[in-house]
Amino acid sequence: MNDIRHWDQLYIGGHWVDSTAGARITVTSPVTEEPFGTAPDATTDDVDRAVAAARLAFDDGEWPHLPPSERAAALGRFADLYSSCLDEMAELITAEMGSPISFSHLGQSAAPWALLDFYARLSDDFCWEEERVGLTGARTIVRQEPVGVVGAITPWNVPQVTIMSKLAPALLAGCTVVVKPAPETPLDALLMARLVDEAGFPDGVVSVVTGGREVGEHLVRSAGVDKIAFTGSTAAGRRIGAICGEALRRVSLELGGKSAAIVLEDADVERTVAGLRFASFMNSGQACAAQTRVLAPRSRYDDVVEAMGSMADSLVVGDPADPATEIGPMVTQRQQERVAGYIDIGIDEGATVVAGGPGMPGGRDRGWWVRPTILAGDNSMRVAREEIFGPVIVVIPYADENDAIRIANDSDFGLAGSVWTGDKAHGLDIARRIRTGTIGINKYGPDLVGPFGGYKASGIGREYGVEGLEEFTEVKNLAP
Repeated sequence: MNDIRHWDQLYIGGHWVDSTAGARITVTSPVTEEPFGTAPDATTDDVDRAVAAARLAFDDGEWPHLPPSERAAALGRFADLYSSCLDEMAELITAEMGSPISFSHLGQSAAPWALLDFYARLSDDFCWEEERVGLTGARTIVRQEPVGVVGAITPWNVPQVTIMSKLAPALLAGCTVVVKPAPETPLDALLMARLVDEAGFPDGVVSVVTGGREVGEHLVRSAGVDKIAFTGSTAAGRRIGAICGEALRRVSLELGGKSAAIVLEDADVERTVAGLRFASFMNSGQACAAQTRVLAPRSRYDDVVEAMGSMADSLVVGDPADPATEIGPMVTQRQQERVAGYIDIGIDEGATVVAGGPGMPGGRDRGWWVRPTILAGDNSMRVAREEIFGPVIVVIPYADENDAIRIANDSDFGLAGSVWTGDKAHGLDIARRIRTGTIGINKYGPDLVGPFGGYKASGIGREYGVEGLEEFTEVKNLAP
């Protein structure tokens, strides 16, 4: 029997089926350190079954050949079902991985629903076929067709957003999809599979297999898969990219970040720091797009450092199920130890602890907590160059605007960023010189109808918007 916290079966080929091995994943609460839920631990044979079902549905089924409007209608039914369980989804993800419930209602359930709804409505506006007249006057038809079978591999931090940014556009394009969520967050993926099942997609169009790295790599290597869409660490992305490159398999990679928030001379410090309260610490800092490097002019550096420290000290650390909580626990003990280790590294490198620092917040002795930490340092430090994925921010001084741009661009990453200023037009001029995929003026938060993705080691390809749909199409040139 499948219930919201304990799932006995995988969703493969349009049916709930037992795993071939019967092994289980235990989901542990990051608050209590006690078992919270269970899910099947899929095997490579289970992945093969899912890929075979997806292959059959794509090669011999009706889904890729339906008019886009009919696929959009199916997405609409899925979106309607999804909208009915937003609270349930938010609460489940908070329990799974510790996301503060205030963030979960926004980023863990409403945002994926909004992506699904956006793609359900995009069909009529997307150019599926375009007729052109060639240089000789001959007609050419440029046609967008589905890329094929998609393997979607997703992380634990915003599990439903990262699934839906792949699943929704892939389905609209006419692809079939095998979803492999992170082993830390299998429960929400299976709840989503229940909604997929109720929406009535044809057999094989969507499968969900829950398991660890071995089954993920098996999916990446599967000869039956035409494209891999991955969100996760840059290290894992490099490996996946190498495997797909060797096979000449299509791949999109949404990877890590070390995003810079540039505070200009004319910025209102109080308003800037109020904005960074969310932009830097969203999801307890477990966000690839978090603004984790704050660049401040030397003339105002002390003011910015002090304000950031006061803000961090005022953050509410507590039970993620409490609506007042702003900082919850890290997802696992391993992640807690990793983030705490970076705080120690920063101190060893000579950074000054302005707020937070080593140790558990509030004398807690259970749960995987990290104190929200502000470090005053420079861009050469590891804490300013490596993705920490926790509530740790480095405030870095700069000499002038050219120096700020240089520091912002002096990173292996290029995912996100922001410019804080009293002159938005000037802020846009600065933003145009930053090599990063998304950047906000006096705010940060990606718009779901615009493309999201990164430069450099932050990945390949784009999600969200029309560009996110194009990632799941092949372009065919017809000459009648």
